[in-house]
Amino acid sequence: MKFRAKIVDAACLNHFTRVSNMIAKLAKTCSLRISPDKLNFILSDKLASGGVSMWCELEQENFFSEFQMEGVSAENNEIYLELTSENLSRALKTAQNARALKIKLTNKHFPCLTVSVELFSSSSSSRIVTHDIPIKVISNSVSIYLPALKTMKSVVEKMKNISNHLVIEANLNGELNLKIETELVCVTTHFKDLGNPPSSSESTSQDRRPEDMAEVHVDIKKLLQFLAGQQVTPTRALCSEFASPLSHSPSSLTLHAVLSLQIHLDTWS
Repeated sequence: MKFRAKIVDAACLNHFTRVSNMIAKLAKTCSLRISPDKLNFILSDKLASGGVSMWCELEQENFFSEFQMEGVSAENNEIYLELTSENLSRALKTAQNARALKIKLTNKHFPCLTVSVELFSSSSSSRIVTHDIPIKVISNSVSIYLPALKTMKSVVEKMKNISNHLVIEANLNGELNLKIETELVCVTTHFKDLGNPPSSSESTSQDRRPEDMAEVHVDIKKLLQFLAGQQVTPTRALCSEFASPLSHSPSSLTLHAVLSLQIHLDTWS
C-alpha cells in the first residue's frame, strides 16, 4: 500500500485544517478511507450504543495538487486507516500560513501517517516541520455472500425482541454467525457454506487464517430497515466487513468496523 499527497493552495489547506479540527471535537478516533479520487473521514465511535457517526467526503482534486495511492490490490484499490483525531488536528496547527503540506503513509518501526509542513522562511531555505502520527491499518477483512434475505430477516426479527444490537461474524470459509448477547442470554444463529467472492481471499492479508472470524456490531433496527426494504429478489447479496486486525482488543475491533452490504440483481433483455 502506498499513499502520498500534497496541498499548496492556502484556501485548500485552511479548509482541510478546519475539517480536521471539527472531527477532533466530535470523536477521539476516526477511520480514514483513501481511494483514488476521494478521502473519507468516518466517525463510528460507539456507534452501536448511539454515539456520534459521520461520513465526511473530500474530493481529492478539490484539495490536493498531488495525490498518489495504491490500495491492497487492483480489485480493491482502497486504504483504510484508524488514527487518533486530535493527533492529526495538532499536526495541522503548525500548517497555518504554510507554503505546502505533504501527507505520506510511512513505516517508522510502526505504521505512520507522516505530515510534513513546509513553512516560509526569511532566508532562501525553507523550514520543514514533520509529525509522525501513529495509525492502525484496517485490513479488508472478509467479504461473504449472505443467506436468503427473507431467512436472515426472520432470524433478525426474533433477535430484536431480546437485544437492540447484533454481532455479525464472518470468515473466509463461508461461515456467517448472527449473535446477540445480554447479561442473561447469548443466542447465535450459524450459517455455513455461503461462499466468499474470489476478490475477498486475494485482497486479504496473509496473516488472516480462513477460519478467523471478523466481526462488527450493528443496530438491529437499522439492519432490519435494510432487510425489510428489499422489494425484489436479488441473485445474491454480499456483505463486506472492514475491521481492525484481530490482534487488537474487541472494543477497538468492533467500534471502528465498517459494514458494507451490496445487492446483485438479475437482468432481463
